[in-house]
Amino acid sequence: MQTKELQELATEALHDLKAQDLTAIDVHEMTSITDVMIICTGRSTRHVTSLAQNVATTAKQHKVTPVRMEGEREGEWVIVDLGDVVVHVMLPETRAYYHLEDLWEPILKQRAKQD
Repeated sequence: MQTKELQELATEALHDLKAQDLTAIDVHEMTSITDVMIICTGRSTRHVTSLAQNVATTAKQHKVTPVRMEGEREGEWVIVDLGDVVVHVMLPETRAYYHLEDLWEPILKQRAKQD
């Protein structure tokens, strides 16, 4: 499955369960870890876990492998690794504390200046 299709699949799975403040960041030129990071917020630990599980289940239904999840036990920050797309689902407090978007912003701004 192409990266764009995988991103759309994950985004749709998150929207299905009402993820909040969804952001996708294209990082393919900045890291070899993944091509796209999707970051969103859930209302509670149960919601965070449900959102992540829905992404993983949907991906598996579409024969996407590998699918790895971390953090579902605590439910404050669950990562779903789909290879080319990594999904971060967080509680509002956790997202505010770690500011993942802010970690990538200086790199994105520098890249924009070079283009």
